[in-house]
Amino acid sequence: MPEMLKNLRQHLLTGVSFAIPFIACGGLLIALAIAFAPMTPTGPDFSQAPWLKLINDIGAASFTLMLPVLAGYIAYSIAGKPALVPGFLGGYLSGQVKAGFLGAILAGLLAGYVVQLLKKTPVPKHLRPIMPILVIPILSGAFIGVVMLKVLGVPIALLMSNATNALKAMSTGNSVVLALILGGMIAFDMGGPINKTAFFFGAAMIKEGNYQIMGACAAAICTPPLGMGLATLLQKRLWSTEERDAGLAGIWMGLTGLTEGAIPFAAADPIRVIPSIMVGSAIAAVIAMVGKVGDHAPHGGPIVLFVVDHKLAYVLAIVAGTTVTALSVNLLKARSQKLTDGREEKAA
Repeated sequence: MPEMLKNLRQHLLTGVSFAIPFIACGGLLIALAIAFAPMTPTGPDFSQAPWLKLINDIGAASFTLMLPVLAGYIAYSIAGKPALVPGFLGGYLSGQVKAGFLGAILAGLLAGYVVQLLKKTPVPKHLRPIMPILVIPILSGAFIGVVMLKVLGVPIALLMSNATNALKAMSTGNSVVLALILGGMIAFDMGGPINKTAFFFGAAMIKEGNYQIMGACAAAICTPPLGMGLATLLQKRLWSTEERDAGLAGIWMGLTGLTEGAIPFAAADPIRVIPSIMVGSAIAAVIAMVGKVGDHAPHGGPIVLFVVDHKLAYVLAIVAGTTVTALSVNLLKARSQKLTDGREEKAA
């Protein structure tokens, strides 16, 4: 079991190492465009800034490529070059069915293990040369396509619809409980379907004159990347050079409200990272809700500060959520490292 988990982690890290440049490129270009675009009650306005819109579009393209790259190289780590086709297809389709980075990870793992199984299948000698370049990519690609489009897509859409209805029903009840749920949803998949459900619910409430729900979402949106960036700065020894670089990029992305800056960390170590960022975002959302923070723009992070009501409470919520995220993930990571070192000493 430990060996299997070690191999799984290595496959995830391979995918993450290839995806990080796409996340950094896309995130920083989008952050740059948003930072200089006029912020209006409807969000960043690119109508009078065509160059900023161009930069934003290029960044969005890089983000779009991130999911196929993540899934493709997870699959490649498991089964080599023949797994690239189903991996890339699965990652792309994960974006199409709104399954986010978690769907891409699942697609990459499934593609890799399916190809691994096909490679071990006995075939006649005359078919062997074309197996890795024709037969395996076609069979595995078709299989992954069916799974993503027909198996995962429908239940994800149904789940998101039910979640939206549940949030609407809760909006007239306990605001603190609602904030806890919204904060956890925002952080859970960092730009994926659950994140988007919470975000669009907050944006819809703006149109109805309720700015506090978006205020809670806005505070929660930026704490995952800010918290992970802070974590890499507080205890550098726990993080690789690549992770520390991703942390700096995450800070810039967090400042402009891009939750995706935490994806490299969550994809590489979901067991410790996802709970930590969910707790941090939930705390940020609750503090914002209790502080009656109102966000008049469907966006988040410090960049929308000037369209926010009760600015001090908003800043406090972001600082608290960021700090809790950083301390939580470092505590879990240090404890895990200590246990690993202990096992190695016993083995020696």
